[in-house]
Amino acid sequence: MITPEEITQYLQDHPKFFEEHPDLMESLRFPHPYEGRAISINERQVAILREKNKLLQDRLQELIDVGENNDAIGEKMHRLTVALLGFSSLPEMLHGLRYHLCEDFSIPHVVIRLWEIDEFGAEADLPPLEFDEISNNVRTLAQGMLRPYCGPEVDNEIRQWFDQDAEYLKSFAIIPLKKQSNFGLLVMASPEVERFYPDMGTLYLERLGDMVSNSITRLMQHALEIIQRESAS
Repeated sequence: MITPEEITQYLQDHPKFFEEHPDLMESLRFPHPYEGRAISINERQVAILREKNKLLQDRLQELIDVGENNDAIGEKMHRLTVALLGFSSLPEMLHGLRYHLCEDFSIPHVVIRLWEIDEFGAEADLPPLEFDEISNNVRTLAQGMLRPYCGPEVDNEIRQWFDQDAEYLKSFAIIPLKKQSNFGLLVMASPEVERFYPDMGTLYLERLGDMVSNSITRLMQHALEIIQRESAS
C-alpha cells in the first residue's frame, strides 16, 4: 500500500506532475471548505488563496490599528511632556499631572508617594499627602522594581492610598520614580480588570516614570535653591 506520505513526497519531487497530466487535475474534486459541495482543484486553490488573503488583510488591519493607537498615545505623551516642562512648583506639577492623566488618558485614580526627599517637604511648603509616612515594606518593594508593574495584585498599604475608592479598584499600574535610586511611586488604578493587565507592554509607563521623576527632581532642586537664598538673605 502506498502511504499518503509517499504520495506527498512524490508530488514534491515532481512539481510538474499536474502540468503533465492536465486531464487528471480537471477530474479531481475536493469538498468546498464552507458550502459542502465538490469543487475542482483550481477552485480549491482559489478558495485557499482567498482565505490567506483574508488573514493577511486582518493582520494588516491589526497593524494599522496598533500604529494609530501608538500615534495617539505618542501625541498625548508629547502634550504631557510639554506641560511638565512648564510647571514651576511641585504642587502645580502634581495637580497638572493628575489633570492630564485623567483628561488625556482617562485615568481618574492616581496617587504619588515620595520619600528620601521628604526632609524638604515642610520647608518648601510642599503638599503633605505625597510625603505621608511610608512603611519600610513599601520602600523595599519599590527599591526592587526594575520596571513598572501592571495587574490586579497590589500591597494593601498601596491600595489604601486610594481611600474610599480602594474597594472598587480592580487593576493597578505601579511606576517607580527614580534618579540614582528609587525615591517614590506613581500608582494609577482602574475599576476595569483589563485596564492594567500583567502581560501589557510597559514602554510608555517607563517613559512616563522617567518624565515624572525628572520633573520632580527639577522642581525639588528649585525649591531647595529658594530655601537656601531666603536663608542667606
